[in-house]
Formats: sequence, C-alpha cells, structure tokens
Amino acid sequence: MTTSTGLDDRAAGVAGLITPRVGQARPRPRALSLTLRALGPLALLGAWSAASATGLLTSDVLASPAGVVRAVGELWDNGQLGDALTVSLTRSGLGLLFGLTAGLLLGVTTGLSRLGEELLDSPMQVLRTVPFLALVPLFMVWFGINETAKVVIIAVATTFPMYVNTAQGVRGADRKLIEAARAFGLGRLALVREVVLPAALPALLAGLRLSMTLSVIALIAAEEINSTAGIGYLMTQAQNYARTDILAVCILIYGLLGLLADLLVRLLERVLMPWRTAGVGR
Repeated sequence: MTTSTGLDDRAAGVAGLITPRVGQARPRPRALSLTLRALGPLALLGAWSAASATGLLTSDVLASPAGVVRAVGELWDNGQLGDALTVSLTRSGLGLLFGLTAGLLLGVTTGLSRLGEELLDSPMQVLRTVPFLALVPLFMVWFGINETAKVVIIAVATTFPMYVNTAQGVRGADRKLIEAARAFGLGRLALVREVVLPAALPALLAGLRLSMTLSVIALIAAEEINSTAGIGYLMTQAQNYARTDILAVCILIYGLLGLLADLLVRLLERVLMPWRTAGVGR
C-alpha cells in the first residue's frame, strides 16, 4: 500500500524535474530561403569571373562566363543548340519511358505476387548489380552504333531504380486494405490502380527521381558512342577544336537537365502528395 509520505516524495521529485525545451524550427520566408539558396551558385560564378578576369584561368583551360554566354548565342543563332537539345531530349525521353514502364510492371508483379517474386526478383537483383556502362559494348554488338543502342542504354539504366522502389512500395501496402478491396469484388487491374499504386506512391516518386537522374547520366554515356547529333556530338566537335566555351555550355546543359528533372519530381510530389508538404516552410 502506498503511503502519503511516499506520494509526497515522488511529487516533490517530479516537481524538481526540468521540462526539456523542444526546439521547433520556425518557417523561413520563401524569399529569404531562395536568396540563401542562390548565394552558393552566385559565389561560384563570381569566383569564376574573377579568375578569368585576372588571368588565373585562361581560355584554353576554361572560357570565361562571358565567353560561355557568347557561345550560347552563337549556337542558338546557327540552330545547332536547338537541334542538339531536341535530339538529346528525345533520346532521354524515350529511354526513360521504356525504363519506367518496365520497372513499374516488374515491380508491381514481384511486389504483388509471390510467384512473380520467386521467378523475377533474383535475376533482377543480379542484373541490378551490373553497372550499365559495362553493358555498352554488348549493346553496340547487338544493336550497332545507332539510336537503338543509345535508347536501350538509357532504358536499362532507369529500369532498376524504378523496379526496386516499386517492389518495396507494393510490398509495404496495407494487406488488410488489399484484402478488403478484394472482398468487395475489385478486379486485379482495378486493385492495382485504385489501391496498390496509391499506397506505393511515395516509393514510386522516389524511384522516379532516381530514374530521371540516371537518365541524364546514361544520356551522357550514350552520346559518347559515335554520335552524329545531340549534345554529345556538340561536345565531341568542341573537343576536337579545343572550344572550352562550347564544352562548358554542354556541361551546363547536362546539369540543367538534371536540375529540371529533380524540380519536376518535386512538383509532382506537391501535387500528388500535398499532405507531405503541408505546414513545411520551405
């Protein structure tokens, strides 16, 4: 039996405790956040300009920012930049489309079916460990040095991130919800469309982000294979003529493509999963 003295002692001990302060980050104004994010690239651009202006960075090593801007105007005026962008975006888009479709279908199959997992998951995991760059010579033998080989390289590179994330997302879907949907007579395709894929949406978007990033990397590798058009072709020509300004333009374009891909996925996250960004002040 607890005595009144014991209760008083415990109350005194509790009263002596200090309630820890839980730190809560205050939402930062969007304008301030954007300004802070821009400081790093602006500082880098300033250092680049200063090094070029003082002669520390000569044009044969890397052209100045002003020279790069002039190269953009030159390539745009003669139509080379527009044509190269069209070709590269078509390659990347086709490869990404095939890769995402294959990864999504295989991931849903292995995540939803035990037989599918037993038959497909092991070979997919083995193939996933093979760097896609190691497959380039084989694809060149199979498809030749044409557009098909380039698109296949991008498709292979983007399949596995989508497959792994889709399979994990589908396996993590609420089984009770799936059984309930089946009990109400939902067909297999409707079950996947209405229940499984929405439940796996965060994993799907994570896979999409990785696949889009890899599509840019694979595009660079693919365009090194005897390209006659595209950004890679521009880079090869610039290398032959030691045009560091055009080389810088092409590198910046690859970087911008990767950045745009990431921004697109962030936008999709805000649209498809508004509850994840609600109340976040950034």
